[in-house]
This record gives sequence, C-alpha cells and structure tokens, in this order.
Amino acid sequence: MHLVYPAVLAALLFAIGVYGVLARRNAILVLMSVELMLNAVNLNLVAFDVWLRDTLHAGQALTLFTIAIAAAEIGIGLAIVLMVHRNKGTADIDRLRDTAEDPHDSSDGTSDGTPTGEKAEATA
Repeated sequence: MHLVYPAVLAALLFAIGVYGVLARRNAILVLMSVELMLNAVNLNLVAFDVWLRDTLHAGQALTLFTIAIAAAEIGIGLAIVLMVHRNKGTADIDRLRDTAEDPHDSSDGTSDGTPTGEKAEATA
C-alpha cells in the first residue's frame, strides 16, 4: 500500500477540521470539526502502522486511545454546550463572548456596590 493516499486524505481532513474550528460560530460545529481533526490523526496512525509493519501495532493501540479520548471529549463537550444553550438560549460562540459578565459590575446587580432589596434587609 502506498503511504501517499492515506497521508493526503488525512491532511485534507485535518485542513477541513482546522477551517471548521476557525470559521464556524456554532459550538456544535466546532466540536464536529475537532472530531474531524482527531479522525485525521487516527488515519495517520493506522497508515503509518501498516506502512512500517510494526509487530507491536503501536499505531493501532494509540488509535484506540485516541478514539476513547474523542468519545469522552464529545460527551463532555455536548453536555457543556447543552447547558450553555439552556442558560443563554444560544450556541453561537460570538454571542456567548459578547454576553459575558462585565468584570466591573458587582455581584448584587448595582454598579456602586450598595446592596438593594432583600440583601439590604439582611445586612441591616
């Protein structure tokens, strides 16, 4: 088997994944692009393992670890995206960055730090 074919395919998959991470604004599409990049790495690991005729099959063993890590990453990533979507109402990365809390605001909702409402009664 020629090594060029899977290497070129893996490079194309990785390039598409990098483009997806850099250009997409939806968090789920970014996670899918990361998965595409991990699959390109898996393809390279298996292709080089076959090409080198490794008796230990280290490339295939590393591929299994990469698949396990990718499954854990997508599970945790989707859980985080769903929680953010439930709280903020969007999965758009730019809109999430714009709606971040202002570091100059205090935690009680006033800009000068004086307590209002029930918090004022609790401190009195």
